[in-house]
Amino acid sequence: MNITHVRLLTVPVSDQDAAKEFYAGKLGFEVVMDRSTGPVRWLQLAPKGAETNVVLADHVPGAAPGSVHGLMLETSDLDADCEHLRGAGVEVEGPHDLPWGRQATLTDPDGNGIVLAAR
Repeated sequence: MNITHVRLLTVPVSDQDAAKEFYAGKLGFEVVMDRSTGPVRWLQLAPKGAETNVVLADHVPGAAPGSVHGLMLETSDLDADCEHLRGAGVEVEGPHDLPWGRQATLTDPDGNGIVLAAR
């Protein structure tokens, strides 16, 4: 096997504009691509410098908006990021000290579950 990394993760959403505002505006992701071809919009974002990108898709066969749980994002300053998100109106649980590290949890506008983890 020659797999080197995860390239894309699709997150099902009901409203791509609201999701874009959350992921870019509140989480600080960069828009990698935002293109429409007919009725299909490809909306791809990523944290700065990341190899793995997130596709915010409003039509994913077999996956309803809000069905992703455990999308884990790593941060170099968990406490500061939690405070920033709270200041932006995002409900954040934690951070909590767990046997495997410090983490906080939150959801996007559709209820997709996100874990924010310290390095």
